[in-house]
Amino acid sequence: MERRKIPATGEELPVIGCGTWQTFDVGSGAVERAPLAGVLRVLFEAGGSAIDSSPMYGRAEGVVGDLLAASGSREKAFLATKVWTTGKQAGIEQMQRSMKLLRTDRIDLMQIHNLVDWQTHLPTLQAWKKEGRIRLIGVTHYTESAHDTVLSVLQRARFDFLQINYAIDDRGAERRLLPFARDNGIAVMVNQPFGGGGLLRTLSRRELPGWAGEIGCTSWAQVLLKFALAHPAVTCVIPGTSKPEHMRDNAQAGFGVLPDAALLNRMVIEATG
Repeated sequence: MERRKIPATGEELPVIGCGTWQTFDVGSGAVERAPLAGVLRVLFEAGGSAIDSSPMYGRAEGVVGDLLAASGSREKAFLATKVWTTGKQAGIEQMQRSMKLLRTDRIDLMQIHNLVDWQTHLPTLQAWKKEGRIRLIGVTHYTESAHDTVLSVLQRARFDFLQINYAIDDRGAERRLLPFARDNGIAVMVNQPFGGGGLLRTLSRRELPGWAGEIGCTSWAQVLLKFALAHPAVTCVIPGTSKPEHMRDNAQAGFGVLPDAALLNRMVIEATG
C-alpha cells in the first residue's frame, strides 16, 4: 500500500485507514464483533494502520481496544481518537478514559473533535505530547460550513493533523483548507470520502466506466477513494465499514496509479453530473 509522509515527524502513514463511526458501535457479543475483527485483520494484512475513533462514537473506542488486545495487534495500529467535551478537567478525564478503553498508554493522534472548546484543550494536548502520552495533535470537522472557522484556527495555532470532509461531490476543502495544509506541513486525514446523500449507493447501481480500469479500480468505492487520494495534500482516507469484504475492497484503492488532472475532471463530471 502507498504510504505518505506525516510532515511533523517524517514517518510514513499508509493511505487507507478505517473509520469507526456507527460501524464499531456494537455490544460485547461474539457475533457482533467477529466481522469487526475481520475488518481490522484485513486492514493490517493490506498494509493499512490508521484507525480513527471518538468518545462521540458510542462504544467504538472500547470495541477497537478489545479487538486489538485480543489479536495482539496494537503495534500494527496508528490509533487516532478525539476529545469532545468542554472544560479542561473534563477534557483530561475524557482522554484518560479513551486511553483506558483503547487499552493503550499512548495515542498516536489526539484530535479536538469539531473544534469543541479547542482553546481550552490545546494546552493540555501540547503538554501531553511533550510527556509522550500522545504523539501528534489535530483538529477535525465534517461540514463545509465550518471550513472558514477551521482555517482560522489553523492559522492561529500549530497542529500536526487536520481531519476534514472531502469527496468527489464535496470539494469545498480544495479551495483553501487543503492548499493551506499542504503549504504549512499539516497532514490531512479525510473523512466522508464517499460523499453525502447516498452517492456511493447510487453509483454502485451504475456500470463501472472503462476509465476505471486505467487506474486499477474494480469498484466505485475505489474510484471515490482514489479521487480523494489524488489531491497532493491528502495523507490518509478513513472510510468506515463493518464488513471485511468492504475493507478489502477499500484497501485496494491504496495500490497502483492515481488519476491525473484530466481524468479527475472527467470523474467529477461522470460521478456527479
